[in-house]
This record gives sequence, structure tokens and C-alpha cells, in this order.
Amino acid sequence: MNIGGIIGFSALLGVGLAMDAFSVSLANGLHEPRMSAGKMCGVAGIFAFFQAFMPMLGWICVHTFLEYFQSFSRFIPWIALILLSYIGGKMLYDGIKCEGEECELHRTTFGMLLVQGIATSIDALSVGFTISEYTAPEALLCVLVIAALTFVICLAGVKIGKTFGAHLSGKASILGGGILIVIGLYIFVSGVFF
Repeated sequence: MNIGGIIGFSALLGVGLAMDAFSVSLANGLHEPRMSAGKMCGVAGIFAFFQAFMPMLGWICVHTFLEYFQSFSRFIPWIALILLSYIGGKMLYDGIKCEGEECELHRTTFGMLLVQGIATSIDALSVGFTISEYTAPEALLCVLVIAALTFVICLAGVKIGKTFGAHLSGKASILGGGILIVIGLYIFVSGVFF
């Protein structure tokens, strides 16, 4: 495949893979409406890293120890469901517990972002199968395109979430937590039943 074809195919993969991360970024913006521009870039950067890392890891697995990866892949939907439900449940609890002006400012922690990054990108491991015929430089180009698109899409998600989060006040955390739980259920149902 030529470079243009790889970039085009990678762009399609990137947009598809970034949708879960976009929704979680939106939830993070809702959860923390006063997030700084630097932190917004950090959130988008973490999601971009994991959306690039997981397909590359999948590519490496295909080229090294395929049989181990195949046995692990059936646990991916369960892992995503557990991680996103835990974080979403915590956000729901905080939002319900919070009343009016007594709410303290919510912070999206680095630990939360790591868990979210893994949970939303773990299904991207299987993209390693899709790009398995690529050479190492072609696979690297593919994941860089995926990372760049994920960064832009997630940055937009955080910005949109912040905008609505500032207007929704304490209810934003409830909405954000609900979004995370729905994403976890979606990944689980689509991974187990389809």
C-alpha cells in the first residue's frame, strides 16, 4: 500500500477509534468545567498516546506471540466495562452527593486519566491484526496518524464538555459519569455479542 493509502486508511481508523475517547473527554470536561488549557492538552495527549500505543502493541503481538494475544482478547470487553463503570460510578456518586453551592471543584486526576485511556483504547489492540501486513515504519506512520486525530478529537470533546459543564453546575458530574458507564456497556456488548 502506498503512503497516501496508509494515511487515508489510518485516518479512518483514527476517527473510529477516537469516538470512545471523545465521549470520555466530553465527560471529563463536564466533570471539571474550569480545566486549564494545559490540562486539556494533557487529557487529549493521554488519550492520543493510548490510542496509538494499543494498535502498535497489537501489531507487535501479531508479529511475536499471536497465540497469547488471541487468548487475552476475550477479556478486553470485561476490562473496559469494569474500568469505565468504576470511574463513571465514582463521578455519579460525587455528583449526587454534591448539592448546590456546597460542591467542591471536581478535578480529573492523572490516575483517572490513565485508567480512562486504557479502558477506551484496549479494544484498539485488535487493530494490530488489521495492520499486521504493514512494515514497522508503515505501522508507526499509521499509529501516528491515529494519535494526531485522537488528540484533536479529544481536545474538542473536552472543550465541548467544559462549555456545557459550566452551565450544568453540579449535574455535569452526574451526566459525565453516566456517559462513562454507557461507553463501558457499549464496549462490553459490542465485544461480547457482536
